[in-house]
Parts: sequence; C-alpha cells; structure tokens
Amino acid sequence: METNLLNEPYRELAPENYPLLLSQSKLRPKRLFCKGALPSTDKIGIAMVGTRRPTASAEELCRRLVASLKGTNAVVVSGLAQGIDCYCHKAALDAGIPTIAVLAQGLDAKIDGERATIAERILQAGGALLSEYEGNAPSYKGCFIARNRIISGLSQATLVVQSRQKGGALITAQYCVDEGKLLLAVPGNFDCDLYSGTNALLDSGRAMPVFIPENLRSAAGIPLIEGAKIEQLMTCGVQLSSGAQKVFDRFNGFRKTFSELQEDFGFKAPELLAILTELEISGLVTSKDNFQFYFNGA
Repeated sequence: METNLLNEPYRELAPENYPLLLSQSKLRPKRLFCKGALPSTDKIGIAMVGTRRPTASAEELCRRLVASLKGTNAVVVSGLAQGIDCYCHKAALDAGIPTIAVLAQGLDAKIDGERATIAERILQAGGALLSEYEGNAPSYKGCFIARNRIISGLSQATLVVQSRQKGGALITAQYCVDEGKLLLAVPGNFDCDLYSGTNALLDSGRAMPVFIPENLRSAAGIPLIEGAKIEQLMTCGVQLSSGAQKVFDRFNGFRKTFSELQEDFGFKAPELLAILTELEISGLVTSKDNFQFYFNGA
C-alpha cells in the first residue's frame, strides 16, 4: 500500500481543540501535532495497550476485545507499537471502529514496516496520528513514557491487555490511576510472564478485570448507540415480541422498578416477568437484585 497520506503535512492543534478528553486532562501536552481527522465531540476514547512481544493468541484476543465496541461511539487509542498496540489498531480498522495512534516521534519521521501500513490505513479510514514532537524528531526512550501519558489523557478508560511486571503499558496504567480514571486489565495464567503485569494490577486492586473479551464495552461503561443493540439482534435473527419491543423503546437508558413498570404499562405480573426475561436474555436489560431493571442493552 502506498503511504500517500503519511506524506501529507501535519498541523498544530490549539489546546482547546485537543481531541476526546485530552483538553481537560492534567496530562495534556503544551503542543500537539496531528495528521488526519479528529473524532467528533460525542466520541469516547478507550486506551488499549500492552507488550510488544505478546502471546501467540494475543491477536485474536485483541480482535474480540475491540469487536465488543461495535455499535458504540468508542475510539480505540493506542501507540502504534509492535504487538498489542498494532493488533488493537488493526482490529479497530477491520471492525470499522475509529482509532487514534499517539506516536513517540515527529509525524514526519519515518515509520517502518507494517506499522507504516497500519498508520496509512488509520488515515485512510478517517482516524488520526498525534504527537507532541515536531517535524521529523526521532524517538528516544523518554519519548515513549511521555507518549503514554497522552494515550491515557485522551481516554475515558485504559485497558492493559498483556504486560510483564515492568512493561511500558504499566506506565500508561499508572497515568490512568493518577487521573482517577477507570483502569481495566485482562487476567491470565499466573505462570505466564506476559500476564504478570496485568495480574499484579488486578491483585493490587488498581484495575478491574475483563474476564470475557466480549464484555469490554460494558466493563468500560461505554453505552450502545440507540438502536444498535436491536439491529445486532435482528442480524442474528432474533425478533422481540411486540410487548418487549414497546417496553424497551420507552425505557431505554432508564432504570425502573418492577412496580413502576406495572404502573406505566398495566401489565399483569406474569406477563411483565415474561417480557423482562425476554429482554434480559436478549441482553437489553440488566438487574442485580430483580427489583430494579436497567434498560441499556448491556
């Protein structure tokens, strides 16, 4: 693939125009340069980071994690490093999810190999490359640590996919914790060094676990776009009954008690229980106590 867009000139962003949550972050850089298109203000950044030398199954893991964000306003934020970063960028591109790469070098500096292909794909897909370094500035060791704070600053939540106990992803995790944002981690085999970092984050209580890749969206608190869950169900051949459809359409995004639902619709208890069971099986309603029901498609 020819990297035509990589050769386009970059531009400097005014601090008030920094994308996602970065303009509000205490980690925001003094200067920020950009190639590509910035996400709209309704988008939600989720940082996905990890080791450069992951396990053999890591690419499929990243694909499943990212796929859970379909039908949302999520933007996958990572650092375009080999391994987990590139896997997550690729998964986002393949799933049609916007993605931003934060570089530890100037935007005119050469990007090698597959990373250049992914960077070009990001720009072609309407994503962006960001850096606080001007021109063709090279990357030094300290640049990667500085880059990691921007990844966290952009994002509502950070997920560490795989990491050793001294991996660079843990620096991003610490920035996330320092800002009081949500930190997530994928647990793994306690004998596997590549999960020693994520397991340590979980053991210390600093991170919340993502046991099932398909649950990343709900774990990160990223809601589905209105109607997205229904469309997904229809694609799978699932049709809601008229009563279930009516209840969900009216209360999507709200939390209601069983009594409130009866008052609003006049359903008899057995009929309402059947409807709520149908919606829970379809993933459109959740309840922790069978008293309050949250209509959010989680």
